[in-house]
Amino acid sequence: MADTLEERISALEAVLFASGEPVSIDALMQAMDVTPEAFDAALKGLALRYAKGRGMRLMRYEGSLQLVTRPEYMDLIEKVLKPVRRQTLTQAALETLAVVAYRQPITRMEVEQIRGVQCDRAMLTLVKHGLIEEVGRKESIGRPILYGTTERFLQHFALSSLEDLPKLEAFVPDGDLADFGEV
Repeated sequence: MADTLEERISALEAVLFASGEPVSIDALMQAMDVTPEAFDAALKGLALRYAKGRGMRLMRYEGSLQLVTRPEYMDLIEKVLKPVRRQTLTQAALETLAVVAYRQPITRMEVEQIRGVQCDRAMLTLVKHGLIEEVGRKESIGRPILYGTTERFLQHFALSSLEDLPKLEAFVPDGDLADFGEV
């Protein structure tokens, strides 16, 4: 189907564009019936296309790829597409999400201990929005649910991986993280 490098680049672009969601790299390689080397060459070619001031960019998440619009065009996109209502997270949900992102896997009770307030409603909101999910059970009494962030979290904040999160030390004036629990 895609014999030349240019055809493989175009095929990869077409699938990512049509999907609108992240697509597994393994699934792409299998569907394109190419070697890892041939896929890497096509991926590099596509990345070059989108590195040159285009309206979209290629994002690589942990094991998947997606074409996304550049953040600098969001105001224009919103004006043209006139979304019904832009949902925002509450301050409590954002704080809870930050704790989960930096401390995962973590239980709801551990999040509450760090925040000093109940957070069951915020956790439910984050699960509903697909930003966090159950990632297992803690080996302790009651086997509480452990939560972690999702690929949608990475997409929403334009992160390739959790390593791209800002370092906590950048937000603490004296560098003392004792009040934030063990990091």
